[in-house]
Amino acid sequence: MKKYINTGSKDTRSGFGVGMTELGQKNENVVALCADLIGSLKFDDFKKNHPERFFQIGIAEANMIGIAAGLTIGGKIPFTGTFANFSTGRVYDQIRQSVAYSDKNVKICASHAGLTLGEDGATHQILEDIGLMKMLPGMTVINTCDHNQTKAATIALADHHGPAYLRFGRPVVPNFTPADEPFIIGKAILLNEGTDVTIVATGHLVWEALIAAEKLEEKGISAEVINIHTIKPLDAEAILKSVAKTGCIVTAEEHNYLGGLGESIAGVLALNNPTPQEFVAVQDSFGESGTPEQLMEKYKLNNQAIVEAVERVIKRK
Repeated sequence: MKKYINTGSKDTRSGFGVGMTELGQKNENVVALCADLIGSLKFDDFKKNHPERFFQIGIAEANMIGIAAGLTIGGKIPFTGTFANFSTGRVYDQIRQSVAYSDKNVKICASHAGLTLGEDGATHQILEDIGLMKMLPGMTVINTCDHNQTKAATIALADHHGPAYLRFGRPVVPNFTPADEPFIIGKAILLNEGTDVTIVATGHLVWEALIAAEKLEEKGISAEVINIHTIKPLDAEAILKSVAKTGCIVTAEEHNYLGGLGESIAGVLALNNPTPQEFVAVQDSFGESGTPEQLMEKYKLNNQAIVEAVERVIKRK
């Protein structure tokens, strides 16, 4: 099994900030809009270096989406930034009508997603955003796993034409993907080859999937691990190729199992190759206040939960 090394834990939102700084320097059409959360979204450097291309909208997220859509008409590439809850649920109508339906080149960038937002509690811990966004026609949906990948995804989106949703997080997490790894939208990354089970993970659960694979190896179970950073368009070819070999699959995500990555994969399998599947995800509930570690433990979104799901699904082969 290939070993991945944590080169120094960092928050994924800082990867977004570094990516925006680089984009500001290399692409004069990139503009940034923020809903009164400059520090939280790591927009500080972009604002300092390019004040004429930074727009502080205030706590008016719907207005921010409308302005971003308008800016695209003049050839600008707007990146909007606020918490995931406010980036999607609060402004869904504006995104649907002004961005998705109108096919505007807006990049909706969302920090503080999922349970790992932590102590702010259920009202801020959106667990439905992937589902909301993937259902919009033409919307690209990306959920990155670490600092390096978030930076790469941010930069890649500037060259991708069309509406897109980029989801990342608040906590410090292992940074393990290569700094120079190309980010190809819609292309899964095979992290570890295996023969007994496929583990497909996204976001913060990718590192947990790698730890789970090591634990499973000690039990004599060979796990194939795939990093799905692009939930839409989904790399169905990579998934089907893997399950044809392993015969079963576990999906892992920091999201409600309804509407998330696992549901998308289940649809692919149902149409092409019905395969036993287990879901490591939030089971149709809201979150609550607590530390990220406490919440991931309580809601069974960690490497041990993945190991247990693998043991269940192998029995169903």
